[in-house]
Amino acid sequence: MAERLKTAKRLKQYMTEYYIDAKTARSNNKKVGWITSGGPVEFLIAMDIIPVYPENHGAMVGATHQGGMLCEFAERRGFSRDVCSYARSDIGGLLSDDPSKKGPIGGLPLPDMLVCCNNICGTVMKWYETVSRYLDVPLYIIDTPVIHQFPIPDEVVDYVAEQFKGYVKFLEEVMGTRLDMDRLMEVSIIANENVEIWNRVLRKCAKKPAPMTAFDAFTHMAPIVTLRGTKGVTEYYEALIEELDERIEKGMGAVDNERFRLLWDNIPVWHKMRALSNYFAERDAALVADTYTNAWATTNINAEEEDDIFRAYAKAYTPIYLNIGIDSMLDTVERLASIFNVDGLVLHSNRSCKPYSIGQYDIARRYHEDTGKPSVIIEGDMTDERTWSEAQVMTRLDAFMEMLEANQA
Repeated sequence: MAERLKTAKRLKQYMTEYYIDAKTARSNNKKVGWITSGGPVEFLIAMDIIPVYPENHGAMVGATHQGGMLCEFAERRGFSRDVCSYARSDIGGLLSDDPSKKGPIGGLPLPDMLVCCNNICGTVMKWYETVSRYLDVPLYIIDTPVIHQFPIPDEVVDYVAEQFKGYVKFLEEVMGTRLDMDRLMEVSIIANENVEIWNRVLRKCAKKPAPMTAFDAFTHMAPIVTLRGTKGVTEYYEALIEELDERIEKGMGAVDNERFRLLWDNIPVWHKMRALSNYFAERDAALVADTYTNAWATTNINAEEEDDIFRAYAKAYTPIYLNIGIDSMLDTVERLASIFNVDGLVLHSNRSCKPYSIGQYDIARRYHEDTGKPSVIIEGDMTDERTWSEAQVMTRLDAFMEMLEANQA
């Protein structure tokens, strides 16, 4: 495998500074808003509210192998093991009385408000309602209907746009100040720049050999998720692109002797990132694309083209990958598979994320029918390591690699 991306050190510093700002918000007379990963963070940025993502924290919990412990805290208080492990681990951290057992950063900074958008799943509503009751903080929920047809029907756009107007009123009431619409427009334009440059980062892996893998993208996606709408995101990804271009110029791939190019579907198995990365690299296979990080490469807010900025946001945030029908999901998978010239699919059937996992068998079957290329479905959980069966997963992956070998023979 190629050496680790040098930009990773800059990422660590960048995100450390962000969490320090969030942790010290109250002492600096700033407010913190917890928001779901598919939520419209631009409004928080425009009002100088520090956004915090419990899902990001859940990913860190998984990567540091603390998922099972924190999930157990929540389970002892009555939360079912069938509930999303992001929710269980974050709630478990809140319920823990031991400061050393609240997660990798000692627990999240407490919120002054909660913003929940159900374009990623229905669980987030109950999760955020629970946190709202437990911490006694105000909650705003944005409801986005599932999109089965394009263009999005006008009545759906109008319905969601009205909720964005309510979102502004909610923030103004909590903050005690008015939202500067010019500032929101400025943040929206910057957010589009962020999305476009993140898209450029991911497209670098269309080169062969790919200068990084999806495992790198899973780590480097943190800024586009967390601080979308700020200039720092663009600056960070400009540095990352410069390093990727250097690798491309030198013909340096993230995987030595790259022979197989694969596409990943679903949230990463955070507690098995290194092991899975090594497994594929040792077999000359590079995960060059994924549906997960690509979700933040398509959220374009065409505010300057719309008469109503709220309609622009409705059109951007309603049809994200987890809020569309199976046919549209398959279209996305096949489009990415074509762009990145992949040889097969690796689908993570994620116990914790039903909206992401339902339909994967149909997608795998139809992809094979359309292309003749193989797929493998592995079962696991993004955060809770207790669900992982090493023998079962390795058996399936070994069989999949044999199919790839046979296809190239």
